[in-house]
Amino acid sequence: MKKLTKSLRQRKIAGVCGGIAEYLNVDVTVVRLVTIALMMAAGSGLLAYIVAAVVMPDPEEEKYEE
Repeated sequence: MKKLTKSLRQRKIAGVCGGIAEYLNVDVTVVRLVTIALMMAAGSGLLAYIVAAVVMPDPEEEKYEE
């Protein structure tokens, strides 16, 4: 079962957009553009990003260790 977590690989600020992109299996650029569009629409995207950054868990580190 997939779990929504922040991304370690696609991280720019907090890894939220990268985590959503990995979960939905889409390009991270698309998620970032949608987030920016939502931020321009009365700032709702900024609030959603801040909430997601606080609520989304960090990924399990052992998945990325090789």
